[in-house]
Amino acid sequence: MPVGSLALLAGMLALVLGSAGQTLGYDYHCYEGAAQALRDGKPIYDVAFSVNVGTCPGTYTYPPAFAAALVPWLSFGGAAAALWCLAMAACFLLGVALLPVRRDVRWLIVIVAALDWPLLYAVKLGQVEPLLFLGFAAAWRWMDRADVVGSVTAIGALVKVQPVLLAVWAIATGRFRAAVVAAVAALALAAAATLVTGLEAWATYVTLLRDLGGQLSTPHNFAPGAIAHMAGASDGLAATIQLASAALAVAALLVALRYAGPELSLMVTIVASQLISSPLRDHYAVLLLLPMAWLVQRGRKWAVVFPLVGWIALFGADAWLPAASVSITFFACLAVLLWEARLERRTAGPAAASVPTSPSG
Repeated sequence: MPVGSLALLAGMLALVLGSAGQTLGYDYHCYEGAAQALRDGKPIYDVAFSVNVGTCPGTYTYPPAFAAALVPWLSFGGAAAALWCLAMAACFLLGVALLPVRRDVRWLIVIVAALDWPLLYAVKLGQVEPLLFLGFAAAWRWMDRADVVGSVTAIGALVKVQPVLLAVWAIATGRFRAAVVAAVAALALAAAATLVTGLEAWATYVTLLRDLGGQLSTPHNFAPGAIAHMAGASDGLAATIQLASAALAVAALLVALRYAGPELSLMVTIVASQLISSPLRDHYAVLLLLPMAWLVQRGRKWAVVFPLVGWIALFGADAWLPAASVSITFFACLAVLLWEARLERRTAGPAAASVPTSPSG
């Protein structure tokens, strides 16, 4: 099973990367452009272009610190894009190795990943989701180590803002030292990056995030509001649907933080982190491999369907109904996790009641 699963993943990645052509490292070139701009002393953001067009290359919508961190990668020259894609594949495999699950579950994840379009697509583009997968996997494995959770939260938030929700999870589950480590590390890394980017880059980034959240007509956006807009809803209705979607994700997160155990609430945090903001891309579904692993570990083998339905959007991204499969899958996974929280509480209730109390005195 180890040899077969790794061979299958390697073969699928070779097929996808070998046929990528000009799209190899497509998203990486956005990061590369920002890093080159920093090296040349130019602005790294073009807010109007990024918001109105929203495609690569030529746009950069990530924190300034990430662009600063990528400047050394430019030394690879013409091979930088391909090497970055391979590095993202390695990040995913390392993340799988860190997962605190049985060995058979770990190899099953590799097999599913080989058939998971969001992962293959993310690696081809050089997207950062495999890097975030590695961070979340490390937080899961060492959830009781403040240094690991704090560091992962800080680095993740400076690569892509959504992992900042890990700090909320840490506080809600009593891991206050991890939240402190995250805050201190993030401030230190951001301050170091500011020496290169300047303060103005951070102000521009905040403006960009605000404007991007209100754009529901940019291509390749699978957020509920964008799907409603694609289906013919007015701008106002689409914005309302998007706001309601984010509110629903926040409500699910709050319920999980209040009633679920640390592992389960972590899974909900991972899923909700992708639903709270817009845009929602299909390759973000790479992170669904994490709750899938948690569910399969508990005997819910049918959970492999969550990553595999990522192919639906590929064959109908221009039609609202197939495109809606992305957000539907995220919310379906969220609903299953909340149901597991209910089962967890029902099981824990009788077990807790049956524990004999120590005699007083």
